[in-house]
Amino acid sequence: MSTISVAICGAGLSGLCLAHSLLRAGFDVQVYERDLAPHARRQGYRITIDEHGIAALQRCLPPQLFKLFLATTSPIDETSYFRVTNQELGEIFRLTFKGDPSGTDLRTPRQIDRQTLRTIMLEGLQDRVHFGKEAIRAETTSEGATLYFSDGDYIHASLVVGADGVNSVLRKQFLPDYEPEDINSWGIYGRTLLDQNEGSVVPSSLKTSGVFAMGPSNLGFFFTTMRFGEAPQTAFARFGVNQIPPITDDYVMWGLVLPKEQFPEPQGKLSSEMLQRFAQEITQDFHPVLQRLVKQADVDYTMAVKFRAGKKPTAWSVPRTTFMGDALHVMPPTGSHGGNTALRDAALLAEKLEAAVIQSESLEKAIGSYQEEMSKYAFREVETSKAMMKRFTIKNPLMRWAMLRAIPRIRSITNKPITTE
Repeated sequence: MSTISVAICGAGLSGLCLAHSLLRAGFDVQVYERDLAPHARRQGYRITIDEHGIAALQRCLPPQLFKLFLATTSPIDETSYFRVTNQELGEIFRLTFKGDPSGTDLRTPRQIDRQTLRTIMLEGLQDRVHFGKEAIRAETTSEGATLYFSDGDYIHASLVVGADGVNSVLRKQFLPDYEPEDINSWGIYGRTLLDQNEGSVVPSSLKTSGVFAMGPSNLGFFFTTMRFGEAPQTAFARFGVNQIPPITDDYVMWGLVLPKEQFPEPQGKLSSEMLQRFAQEITQDFHPVLQRLVKQADVDYTMAVKFRAGKKPTAWSVPRTTFMGDALHVMPPTGSHGGNTALRDAALLAEKLEAAVIQSESLEKAIGSYQEEMSKYAFREVETSKAMMKRFTIKNPLMRWAMLRAIPRIRSITNKPITTE
């Protein structure tokens, strides 16, 4: 396998996950990342890793790194909830999840900080991840591929994998008819330290809940907590990891979802400070808990995101090149499937490539098999996420009145109100 070289564009979750698996199998794998350094920009916040994501990490990562991943995930409470409410936190409905306090059931979803997971996966790949290498195009033949970079450099590989995100230049080159669609919703994401002024910014009644508060004009506010099972700095030291953990304190991840026409300026023209002030303005009529999360946020972590949805290719005609994650099937955050699907891609592609070499089959056959199987589950998740986003942005006036006023009033008879404590 050492004679087969794989060039991965993008050092995100899927790219690093694939690199670990192929490296353990004996492939010559190199990762090329356009960012100048590992933490040159924000890499997202808390994400939910489901059974597919957990299985992918267990398959691909060295055992010690997988154990470190488990150690830094949020504690698995016996019972947790996802609540949909109105802007005053009046409950519309809730979903109940049974946890596994022992932490041994790997089918039970758990939360982890995205930057922390990425840092864990950089361990062991220090000499194979090349920062400041922006891919601009590739040329492929039946024998391999040549990848060109913005600095004038180029490399040859048996296979090129595009894991370079929603704005993938390789997808634009090889699949120009499948640019992601704009679903006309934008988001503002933020982070607020969980413990401030000797107290929690989240009331105890919502300690184990994720909340989506539906507001006026299709405005929505989501928040959930990221509580590390073991402090990252302690866990990294215990497992002998040389990386420096990027996040050390528990926090609340929050996000605002709103129609793009409600943004005052195009995304690129809004600084973190401007975004945070705008978020405060449009949440003035929300529950005090939600206002507090925005007001006490870490301004530097506030950023804007345009929600898009990938289009399923109907034909694959590119030899020795394929794609993973957001580079192909980006999806709205509703459902928490994006990161899990990307990790699932990495595990599946590694499995197909390893099997092809063992069975003396062509790389083209392995790529084709991967693309066929991946397309089925990935674009099913894209459609599911789009449908969920649509349900959270109901336009029918009668339905909105029932959801935001009538149902919360009825449920308030039996439910305790949310306090600010």
